[in-house]
Amino acid sequence: MPAFFWLVSLLLIGIAAWGIGFGLISSFRVVGVAIAVGIFLFFIALVGLIGAVKHHQVLLFFYMIILLLVFIVQFSVSCACLALNKEQQSQLLEVGWNNTKSARTDLERNLNCCGFRFFDPNETCSSDCFRSHQCQPCAPIIEEYSGMVLRFVGGIGLFFSFTEILGVWLTYRYRNQKDPRANPSAFL
Repeated sequence: MPAFFWLVSLLLIGIAAWGIGFGLISSFRVVGVAIAVGIFLFFIALVGLIGAVKHHQVLLFFYMIILLLVFIVQFSVSCACLALNKEQQSQLLEVGWNNTKSARTDLERNLNCCGFRFFDPNETCSSDCFRSHQCQPCAPIIEEYSGMVLRFVGGIGLFFSFTEILGVWLTYRYRNQKDPRANPSAFL
């Protein structure tokens, strides 16, 4: 199970670096959060690995509790992603559009659209179509993919949340085993 966390943590850090490197993401907060979560998962995996190798009861208990908390958060977010209907998705996208200037700029530039529900030629836009004033609004483009992405992320998150609960159970079982390297007479 610690290897899974290492893989996910390195994947998060790599995707954040790739997004910054190719100019797809300009928001430092988004990249910072992805890197912070990746580093957190890396250290949790390290705690689980050291606890398993050394058969250290406290580290294994700490790993089991953190893994259980990660399961609860991931399961909740996955269920929320799967439960959103089209109207709720639209409202959520509009709130995100209105509250994040850097994400709005990135979306307009990458999707070649301007404005959320309607195109206003008087506003500024970082899209290429803005020069010709032939832009379409971004909401239909974003809403086309948001449902598919939410179902994909929710399904993947739900699958991996159950592997985490399996990790909690295995850690609990391994933690309560007698250490094979210990002195046999120490338990008498």
